[in-house]
Amino acid sequence: MEYVHLGRTGLNVSRLCLGTMNFGPHTSEADSYSIMDHALEAGINFFDTANVYGRKLGAGVTEQIIGRWLAQGGGRRDQIVLATKVYGRMGEGINDRRLSAYHIRQSIEGSLRRLQTDHIDLYQMHHIDLETPWDEIWQAMEVLVEQGKILYVGSSNFAAWQLAQAQCAAGKRNFLGLVSEQSLYNLSARSIELEVVPACRALGIGLIPWSPLAGGILAGELEQPGEGRRSSETGRQKAEKFRTQLDAYQKLCTEIGEKSANVALAWLLRNPAVTAPIIGPRTLTQMLEALHALEIRLSDEIMNTLDAIWPGPGGEAPEAYAW
Repeated sequence: MEYVHLGRTGLNVSRLCLGTMNFGPHTSEADSYSIMDHALEAGINFFDTANVYGRKLGAGVTEQIIGRWLAQGGGRRDQIVLATKVYGRMGEGINDRRLSAYHIRQSIEGSLRRLQTDHIDLYQMHHIDLETPWDEIWQAMEVLVEQGKILYVGSSNFAAWQLAQAQCAAGKRNFLGLVSEQSLYNLSARSIELEVVPACRALGIGLIPWSPLAGGILAGELEQPGEGRRSSETGRQKAEKFRTQLDAYQKLCTEIGEKSANVALAWLLRNPAVTAPIIGPRTLTQMLEALHALEIRLSDEIMNTLDAIWPGPGGEAPEAYAW
């Protein structure tokens, strides 16, 4: 396993992050345990979840599964960097969502209880909250750091200007601020290359791509259209939209003798701004197969071919459109 610092921190995390969104809705508890056990054995020390995962309002089903796995002992908790999220609706009350200090305090207590731990290593804001001032958010996070309930703060789905705004507000308080940002990023979704990627690089924020396989279509959609999320109507429509590109992509992957899912992960790992793509396995086989992506070295020629198949926005702003 390869490791890298999370953003500008001294914390080392594995180059692949284990996403757990499937635990509960699509993956049984026993199979979830097996995936986590094997991930740990393979050297994956970065586990990501969220309080809203599990598709049951307020229950935190996925966090509960991870908590029961951690409770088995064997040094599990001390071996992982545990990340979860706050923002989503966790109840019917008017304040049971977003990033007010009230909800942040309420949410951390719930996550700690479900995860059966005394602290969260990386506490991430699942979305931007345009209705809550940064002074309130940072004050709430500072209290949690002082109490030892969280170590670092991250974001997810933030625009570049929002990352800059957050860091400016944190700096005024002499607070570390954001150390990571989770963004939608894959071969078929490259818009963050305009501003989010350079912002993360400039601000020392580690980039954690979610949906690296574009909901499954970059994992062999044309060969196995009936499996997992790829069998959904949305998945089929997305595959049809990109059918010409997927044909060319699959042909390239076949030519270089690599599975399409692993090429998609290897492409992300080639970007120096990327800390760790989130792999969200539904099965143990998927998790084990993803490990091979770490061994793939894509040549400049292959990278150029991938750019031709999946063109990005043309570079970083403003050069991409103004120069």
